[in-house]
Amino acid sequence: MPTWQQLRDAKFTEYEDAADGWGTVSNRADAARIRVDHEMAAPIHTTQKGEAQNAAKRDLTRLGRNYQYIHGECGLVRTALNGLASELAGAQKKLKQALDEAADLKFTVHEDGSVEYPRSTQVPMAPSTSTGTGRAEPGAPVPLLPGAGEANGDPNKGKAEDIAERISQAVNSAVEIDNRYAKLLRELKAPDGLDVTDAMLVDEAHDMGDVRKAVGTYLGKDGIPQGKSPADNKTWWDGLSQEQREEYQTLYPAEIGALDGLPSAIRDSSNRIVLDEARADVQQKLDRLGPEPEKQIVTAGGIITNPEWTAWNALGGNKYKDQIKGMDAVRSRFDQTGVDGLPPAYLLGFDLKGNGHVILANGDPDTADNTAVYVPGTTSKLSGAHGDITRMTRLWNDAHSLSPGKTTSTITWIGYDAPQSIVPEAMERHWAYDGAPRLNSFLDGLQTVQGGPDASHTTVIGHSYGSTTVGAASKAPGHFAADDIVVAGSPGMLVGDAGDLDVGKSHVWAEAAHDDLVPLGGKAAHLGGYKWGVQTWHGLPYDAGLIQTVPSDEAFGAHRMAVDTGGHSGYWDENSTSLQNQAAVVTGRYNQVVDP
Repeated sequence: MPTWQQLRDAKFTEYEDAADGWGTVSNRADAARIRVDHEMAAPIHTTQKGEAQNAAKRDLTRLGRNYQYIHGECGLVRTALNGLASELAGAQKKLKQALDEAADLKFTVHEDGSVEYPRSTQVPMAPSTSTGTGRAEPGAPVPLLPGAGEANGDPNKGKAEDIAERISQAVNSAVEIDNRYAKLLRELKAPDGLDVTDAMLVDEAHDMGDVRKAVGTYLGKDGIPQGKSPADNKTWWDGLSQEQREEYQTLYPAEIGALDGLPSAIRDSSNRIVLDEARADVQQKLDRLGPEPEKQIVTAGGIITNPEWTAWNALGGNKYKDQIKGMDAVRSRFDQTGVDGLPPAYLLGFDLKGNGHVILANGDPDTADNTAVYVPGTTSKLSGAHGDITRMTRLWNDAHSLSPGKTTSTITWIGYDAPQSIVPEAMERHWAYDGAPRLNSFLDGLQTVQGGPDASHTTVIGHSYGSTTVGAASKAPGHFAADDIVVAGSPGMLVGDAGDLDVGKSHVWAEAAHDDLVPLGGKAAHLGGYKWGVQTWHGLPYDAGLIQTVPSDEAFGAHRMAVDTGGHSGYWDENSTSLQNQAAVVTGRYNQVVDP
């Protein structure tokens, strides 16, 4: 049991210095991970081939994963040590306040924490009461100023009891703090070896929760903005010290990674921690279920669904497989950095809520001359992210080719809950209206970090029902933080005229394949908008009055672009005019758009 003298004289700078050392290791590990992912991975695709290339990629993937783990775990140690120093300093401050008060009153604090005080001369003494001094110890029934019936109303007795109690509480608090952090720090360790296993990542997630509980008074989650604007988020972040930013980043990575208005590099680093830990956790859950049984079996009565598979699936089997599929698609994009000049990827959002969400950028949007944000439509979710990510990779390639002297970032934004069925969900408007505020917040966040509306030429691309969500966002009151809108296979944008969208009629562009039936289906679902006017086909009128329009209609008033692909999903086929037209808009080269 430490004494009050030891608490009074303690120097907590040693803990803070140690925390700084762990923080340095954490920061260097994160910087090394970025170098591995952004610089070292790229040359492999041009200098190595075959198995040599595959082996080098595996080694770098493991190296990057190791650095990511070191960054997170050392960051937790740093925060724990800073929390320990901060809480002990608080207990020490309370002790010194009590000691200062005792000195001002000419009381004497003894080694055991008892307080000797002079008996007050302000009240008459009872015959049995002696003059001189009294001694107060902690634990008095009422350590407050006494009433007339206690010690004949001697006020010094109550003051001494109060001081003794505060000294005892300060020491006991320091003991509790020390024991709590000692247990925590003993648990922050990793096994020997070069491989970061799933078990280690799951343990890291548990460590994160333990550190949060321990340091709540030092660095609580309540300090992070919730429901604020991207500008407010940026103001909060800019107001933190560098050490505070680093601690929030490693202790609350999911919350920091989701904040619109923060730098992309910060969100990426935070979300990678979340991704790695989530991937490990889901894999362990899937492994505990055992091998997936055959889905169908042959019985005397015919082919039936295997009851064992039904039980396996009821425990989450298919859900876990889908989640792993989506997370591996994100990881696969990380591994593609450098292939054909593809820039580093930035993970700007990730979670497993509902059907899962992911926001992934090709190139840093914070400094990009041109930015494209792609909003997919019906059935989009984490498990299907590979196809959407591939579309934006292809768009980046074409945009980069069109404008090689400029930097471009193309972003896959699966940041809303999209309808998962054509009927009835894709025929309902609420998915678009629910997703619109999230899209607007993300766009505002990009613009905030980029430095204003003129810092980057921003294009929002909506496919299928994603265009409906874009329409809901662009027609909402306020500013839509984009310069152009491109829609492909749109079932409707909830407005009757391109001029009703915030970017203005001259900056709305539409693609629709000849055999894409979604625009027609959108009209049946009333996802278009209405206006008084005339419907035309190649300039020939065929309907007039109150008409419903979708973006591919001439009456809608958008720029209709040439399409040389078929179906509802071919707009991003490589080497197609459909894709090249989108790239022309993204790079602001409007004169290179091919008309139908």
